[in-house]
Amino acid sequence: MQTLEQLKAGELNGIKRLSLSANLTEFPTEIYSLADSLEILDLSNNQLMTLPQDLPKLHRLKVIFLSNNPIEIFPSILALCPNLEMIGFKSCRLKHIAEDALPPKLRWLILTDNQLTLLPNAIGQCPRLEKLALAGNQLAALPETLKHCENLALIRISANQLTHLPDWLLALPKLAWLAFSGNPFCATADLTALEHSKFHSQDFECDELLGQGASGLIYRARWQKNTAHTQEDFAVKIFKGQLTSDGYPQDELQTSLKIPNHPNWIEVLGHFDNHSSENPQTGLLMKLIPSDYKNLGLPPSLETCSRDTFAPELQLNQTTTLKILQAVSSAMAHLHQHEISHGDLYAHNILINDNADLLMGDFGAASQYHELSNPQKQQIQHLELRAFAYLIDDLMTVSLAPNSKVSETMVTKLRQLQNDCAKANLSNPLTFEKVHQTLQQFSI
Repeated sequence: MQTLEQLKAGELNGIKRLSLSANLTEFPTEIYSLADSLEILDLSNNQLMTLPQDLPKLHRLKVIFLSNNPIEIFPSILALCPNLEMIGFKSCRLKHIAEDALPPKLRWLILTDNQLTLLPNAIGQCPRLEKLALAGNQLAALPETLKHCENLALIRISANQLTHLPDWLLALPKLAWLAFSGNPFCATADLTALEHSKFHSQDFECDELLGQGASGLIYRARWQKNTAHTQEDFAVKIFKGQLTSDGYPQDELQTSLKIPNHPNWIEVLGHFDNHSSENPQTGLLMKLIPSDYKNLGLPPSLETCSRDTFAPELQLNQTTTLKILQAVSSAMAHLHQHEISHGDLYAHNILINDNADLLMGDFGAASQYHELSNPQKQQIQHLELRAFAYLIDDLMTVSLAPNSKVSETMVTKLRQLQNDCAKANLSNPLTFEKVHQTLQQFSI
């Protein structure tokens, strides 16, 4: 985070990324002095209500973040920024986006937690659009023109007012990550049916912070001595607020509790809520993950957009790769047997240890789909299989690192399976159960 004083003093000349948060009510004109270098501009957490008409002077600008500003109308001037690819308007007050407001090179659009009732039909004229975050609005329908965005890989439409899931959306050729819970066409969260797994927050206490994600904070916890529970430590996930980038926390909570145990899913012990007027909290109790488990991948970057990144030092041999894919396909088959989609099947949501033992979790983007038609149920699984195809591709890229031992026969088999998963459709159906059976027959 830089300061306005640094900017005015000329101390930031030549920088590519600028972050200013100082309760700004007007766009600082000094930013234009960075026009020949600035690529990423973050003005989140200010009091801006609009943007200046000469913003296109920032001719190298690729990314702009304006989250947590009281902006009600999407600034149409953004459409004239020649290289703008990513726009973030999370938790503003957006009510309207004009037909001429979206830049043609748009690749990643974040509109989470606003007041939008409509999207412009012109969104279909953004052929590079790859990632679209719409959770937490008031959308009753999606524009059918969105079907022309054939590069769309990830979309979040949870927590809206959608009355149906469009067939054309499920038919998009590259869509792999979809979250749609919390809409009228979905099953609603019913936590009263889960009273048997409910605990009281006063029965345990949280210790150190273990990690955090889009939906909550995860702590190590232990039972109070006066309870009848075992003294074994566990983990507690405390949800952040009433809405996350993936949807409603109560939908994640219900889905997490609905899934029967599986050796590759992080075991959920129960849930709690604390309706204190001062600090109301809701959360999950989970089995503690051993400390030797690490994330397999890293989240997408601004450059990769919808595809994971990996630590440069990570190398996997083919035996490990096969073991990972067998475990993931088993876990996903288990999920889809209960008509639940994960919505976020990524390497960064997979934990492994040195023995390639594997655990998965994070149901923030999960959706229950038992109320959909049978063809749509198949299509939901096909989308997730496409995400699995991307995972195969990622892991093979890592496992084929220089000097690694390679079986060309295994490479051929995995590439064929990747292709089958990527192309699964109603005319050429496939399931995770079948994929898992196929992988079980592979050997190095």
